[in-house]
Order: sequence, then structure tokens, then C-alpha cells
Amino acid sequence: MRKIGVVGAGFSGAVIARELALNGYEVTVFDSRTHVAGNCHTERDKQTNIMTHKYGPHIFHTNNEYVWNYVQQFDKFQPFVNRVKSVYNGRVYSLPINLMTINTFFEKNFNPKEAELFISSISDKAIHNPQNFEEQALRFVGKDLYEAFFKGYTEKQWGLSPRELPASILKRLPIRFNYDDNYYSSRFQGIPENGYTHIVQKILEHSNITVLLGIQFSREQSIEFDHVFYSGPIDSWFGWSHGRLGYRTLDFKKEYHSGDYQGNAVINYGNKDIPFTRVSEHKHFSPWEQHKETIIYKEYSRLCGDEDIPYYPIRLNNDKGQLLKYIELAELEENITFVGRLGTYRYLDMHITIEEALQAARAYLDCQKRNNKMPSFCVSPV
Repeated sequence: MRKIGVVGAGFSGAVIARELALNGYEVTVFDSRTHVAGNCHTERDKQTNIMTHKYGPHIFHTNNEYVWNYVQQFDKFQPFVNRVKSVYNGRVYSLPINLMTINTFFEKNFNPKEAELFISSISDKAIHNPQNFEEQALRFVGKDLYEAFFKGYTEKQWGLSPRELPASILKRLPIRFNYDDNYYSSRFQGIPENGYTHIVQKILEHSNITVLLGIQFSREQSIEFDHVFYSGPIDSWFGWSHGRLGYRTLDFKKEYHSGDYQGNAVINYGNKDIPFTRVSEHKHFSPWEQHKETIIYKEYSRLCGDEDIPYYPIRLNNDKGQLLKYIELAELEENITFVGRLGTYRYLDMHITIEEALQAARAYLDCQKRNNKMPSFCVSPV
């Protein structure tokens, strides 16, 4: 029986471990934390019994029916629509920007066509080829909406001027000319009834899988395995020999309140002088449950330090240059594949993480069948 090492017990590691275990491989999963599920970890609050998303809100959404069916093997998903609100200058608006947002913000009563013509009239038509986040937003929605919903929030979230961020962050037209306030446009959306940690625990339940928590995996241990799938930070694997890649991390201020604090799961705060980016009220992520008390988390973004948990890869030009150097080192490695958000230095939603983990497991099985070398990356990090 071939031995596989998996570093990281989040969705990437868990899915790869299960798929290989099902095919007869002996898999050992390591995680430096004392729990599985990584940043998707959920747990019941002892005081209120509310299911909390310890590292920030996670709503599962995908258009991939195969991935949707895959996760539903491990828990029942309750329907959930993420209807985000945003506070700017003391008023509450609907996000993403839609017809309600436009009419409320400008005190109008536009129909869809009128709103589209109005937004076109206030957008910056002088910008033909946006070179950064700010130019992309100004081109699409104009100065007023940009400053209300993008500028301050982005500066807090990234710690940078929007002029320093790539235009690609705003990949699509960030506006709807109807009253649809569903934050996502995915076909399948929901939250697992028993939380994400329950799902990952179920994925890892197999006689061929051993899970070791609270253990930091070292490069020296890789010789004990026929192959290693590594979902930790790629720069850490190489001892930060080309410097540390840039990440943002998050701090959360937890508060208990009675009743209902804000009437919604997530509310953003667009003004820069309000230090937190958003407030999440976690009982609203489980509307099928009833709780008299409530818990909120105020979310603060900052640059990730050496001992912090990395959340978002910054991926500025300097980071990409460093990443290419690490990719070169990775491709010289034997019997290791870098996977997941940290291993490939990309921001990944849960459904993409699972899809790529399934692809990685299939690729490994195929390589074994054909006696081919498993690549260092199943998905290019650049």
C-alpha cells in the first residue's frame, strides 16, 4: 500500500485524502491547528449555542453541479441567500449595487432602462483601458458610487490605495439594473446544517486515513511518503528563501447582545473612518434555528505578520515576481504537489478548492496508472 502525506486538513487536503483512501492508499493528514476545516472552521458558541464561523463568514455557492452533489454527501445543505447591506454616511444600502441601491442613493425612481442610462451618464467615459482598481470602478459606476461602496472599504480591506490594486479585482460589471440583491449569481447556494467542520470531519472518516492535529509538518518528513500534497504556504515550504509573500489577515472583535443586533447576516461599512470593514451576525447564517441571544463579529483587516493566519493573497507585481521564483523551486521538488489557496497563492472560494482537489486526486491516480510523474501544480498559480 503506497503511503500519501497530506499537509493541511482544510477542504483541499481532506478531499484529496478521501479520494486516494477510497482507491486503496494509506493517507496521513497533518495540520498545525487543533481542528480540521482550516479557515472554514465552524463551532457552536458555548454561551449561546449559535453556530459560528470562527474565521469569518462562509457561504457555499457554485454552478458546478458535481461539486454541489459531492458536498451534500456529507451534510444537508439548507438554502441560504447572502443579502449583503452596506452603511455609508449613516445610511443603509443594498449590495451588490442594484436598482434599489441606485434609486435609494440618488433619491430617484428609475426603471431598469432609465437607471442604465443614468449610470452610463455618470461613468467616466474618458477611461478606455483601466489600469487599476480605481479606474475600473470609475469607468463602470462613476465617482459617487465608487466612493460610497468601493473606495473606503477597499482601502481598509487591502491597506492600499485602489490605485495600487489591479483592475482585475473588479472582474465584472459590479452593478445590476434590477432589484436582485442576491450577493452571488451561482445556481446552487446554501450552508450546511451542521457546519463546515462537520463536513470535513465526515470527508476524513475512512479507515485508510489518519489525522494528526496540532503538528507542524516538516520537509524532512516528506521522505516517509511516496507522495506529499502540500496545502500550506508555498513560501514557508522553502523557508522563505525569496522573502515572504504578501497576505492580508483578519482580526475579529466578538460581542454578545440580546435579541437581534442588525437584522442581517453581513453589513459592510464603506466609510474609511470606521475602522472595521464589516459586521457579521452569525445566527443569521442559520435562519432555521432560533436563538434569543446573538453574537456579532466586527472584522478588521491588516497586513499578515509572521505569526498570523494568512487569509487573502495580495498578489501585487512584487508578489508575482517572488511567486515565480517559488514556482521554479517547486518544479525541482520530487514527489510533492502544491495545492489549495496557500499552496498556489491564489484566492479560492470553497467550491473551486473542492473542484481542484478532486482534479488533483484524479491526476495522481492517472499518473500512477500510466507510471508518469505527478506535476508540482495541477493548476498554474499564475
